[in-house]
Amino acid sequence: MKIYQAISEKEAQTFTTTQLRENFLIESIFKSNEIHFVYTHYDRVVLGGAMPTTDELTLQTYDNLKSDYFLERREIGIINVGGNGSIEADGVSYELSKLDALYIGKGVKSVIFKSNDADSPAQFFLLSAPAHQKFPTQKMGKEEASPVSLGTVETANERTIYKYIHLGGIQSCQVVMGLTVLKNGSVWNTMPAHVHDRRMEAYLYFDLNPEHRVFHLMGQPQETRHLVVANHQAILSPPWSIHSGAGTSNYSFIWAMAGENLDFTDMDFVQISELR
Repeated sequence: MKIYQAISEKEAQTFTTTQLRENFLIESIFKSNEIHFVYTHYDRVVLGGAMPTTDELTLQTYDNLKSDYFLERREIGIINVGGNGSIEADGVSYELSKLDALYIGKGVKSVIFKSNDADSPAQFFLLSAPAHQKFPTQKMGKEEASPVSLGTVETANERTIYKYIHLGGIQSCQVVMGLTVLKNGSVWNTMPAHVHDRRMEAYLYFDLNPEHRVFHLMGQPQETRHLVVANHQAILSPPWSIHSGAGTSNYSFIWAMAGENLDFTDMDFVQISELR
């Protein structure tokens, strides 16, 4: 499991493009018949992907966690961005279609990932954080996830936001998860930009055609940088960084957070005119 150290805003100001990519971009999330994780010291979040094709995949613990099983002291949020599949948690099976989510709480010992069709495998994005309390395993479909339409054609950001794990949805200790789907012709996400010093965030970009890219904006509002991101790549966003961007085509992205609170609206907005 690769470890990403916490980087300060002053360090990031001196980074080259290569250094930015090494410290904030996860270039490979999904690998056939593998569960692939990285560990970040931002709120001790573990994130990655599970892509069962011909094999079932069992969630194992890692030496980094010093635990008898993965969820001994952790919780995990999961969103499927691929074909139909299922997740078995302590013997109970949950079917997940594309854009369905599942929360599994602290204390669940056995987690098994499966795909219904090896030619169209499920692709489960995973985000785990330390947990202090047990909450029940719960599934939520995308139409149950409080879909909200935002944006306009004029600002090229017509989009639908789906909220799954948050204060008004599936209950958790730290994990907050949802996703945003941009409509055809729209390319901007999360603008006006914001920061939230109370929690880290990660983005997974998906449903982006292979020849297209997203220019992800990061950094302090007055010291912005950018990363060029492809389909199924993920960004680590520190609490001091904005997280916004524009694509060469429309796309979708998962936003996943952990930290001080569960309030989705807890954001410190930055006016567009103040960005540098």
